[in-house]
Amino acid sequence: MTPDDAPVLTRTEGRAGYLTLNRPKALNALTHDMVHRIDEALTRWEEDDAVETVVITGEGERGLCAGGDIRAIHADARSGGTASADFWRDEYRLNARVARYPKPYVAVMDGIVMGGGVGVSAHGSVRVVTERSRIAMPETGIGFVPDVGGTYLLALAPGELGTHLALTGTPVGAHDAQRCGLADHFVPSAALPRFLADLAHAPVREALARHVSAAPPGELDAQRRWIDRCYAADTAEEIVERLLAAGEVPAKEAARTLLAKSPTAVKVTLAALRRARSLGPLEEVLRQEYRVSCAALSSPDLVEGIRAQVIDKDRAPRWTPPTFAEVGEADVARWFTPLGDRELDLPGAGSTQEVPW
Repeated sequence: MTPDDAPVLTRTEGRAGYLTLNRPKALNALTHDMVHRIDEALTRWEEDDAVETVVITGEGERGLCAGGDIRAIHADARSGGTASADFWRDEYRLNARVARYPKPYVAVMDGIVMGGGVGVSAHGSVRVVTERSRIAMPETGIGFVPDVGGTYLLALAPGELGTHLALTGTPVGAHDAQRCGLADHFVPSAALPRFLADLAHAPVREALARHVSAAPPGELDAQRRWIDRCYAADTAEEIVERLLAAGEVPAKEAARTLLAKSPTAVKVTLAALRRARSLGPLEEVLRQEYRVSCAALSSPDLVEGIRAQVIDKDRAPRWTPPTFAEVGEADVARWFTPLGDRELDLPGAGSTQEVPW
C-alpha cells in the first residue's frame, strides 16, 4: 500500500493537521483500522505545539462518511464473532475523544454524513455544513440503533426533532442540522477549498469569518408543531397513531416510514433516547449505546436488515417479530442489560471541555 492508498490520509500544513478519510468507493465507510489511524493522528497532534487546529474531511465527491463498514458487521454477526464489539469499543472511545479534544477540531460535513460519520464529526468543536450536506442516523432501517453518541446528540435537539430523526432515519440538510444541534456553520461547497487552505495559516475564527454565510431554509421548522405533538407519545404504537391522525402529509409519510423499520429497533431507539436525556455527559450515553450495540449482535433483525439493504438489496426485510405489538417491555429492557467486565471503559471520561480558541 502506498501512502496515497491509505484509508486515512494525514498531513500537516502551517498551523493545521489534516485528516482525510480515503475510501471513496465505499463512501469512506469506517473500518477498525481507520479508527486506530485517526486516534493515532490525534495523539500525535495533541502533543505537537506546531499543530493548532485539526481538520477532518472525506475523499471523493459524495460525502464525508456513510458510517461503519456494515458488511463486516453483517459477517461478524452471522458468525457469532466479537470483532464488531471490539470495533465499537474503540470507535466510541474515539467519539468521546473528539468531543473533548483540547484543540479546535474542524469537521467538514459536506455531502453524505451518516452513522459513524456523525460520530467523527458532530462531536467536534467546529462543525461545518454545506448545501450538499445530508446528515442522518438511519440505523433503525437495518435493525440497529443510533450509536456513536447519536442518541446523546439527538436527545439534546429541540422538542422532539431528535426523536423524529432517530426513529425514521430521515436525512437533514444544513439548516436543519444546525437547528438540531448537529452542526454550527454553513460554508458554500464552492468555498471549501479556500476555507481549508485558510485554516493552515489563520486561526479558526478568522477562517470562518471569511467564508461563513446563512444556510438555505430547511424543512423542520414548518413541521415542528406536529413533530413535537406526535413524538411526545410514550410508545411507538401511539406515535404512529398520532402521526396518522395529524392531518399532515409529511406526518403520514413518517408513519409509513416507521412501520417499515425494524419494530424492535424502533422501540429500543425510543427507549435509548428517553434514557439518554437523564444520563448526563456523553460518556455515560456512549456506555449505554455500547450495551445496546452488543445486544444487537444477537438480534436477528441486524443480520436481516443488512442483508436486505446492502447484501441482497431487495429492500424487503423480514423483521422478527414483525409488528410493534409483539415487542414487549422485557424485550426492550434486555438490550440495556449491564455487561459486567465487558462494559465500555472511557479513560479520562468527563464532561466535554471548552476549547479556548
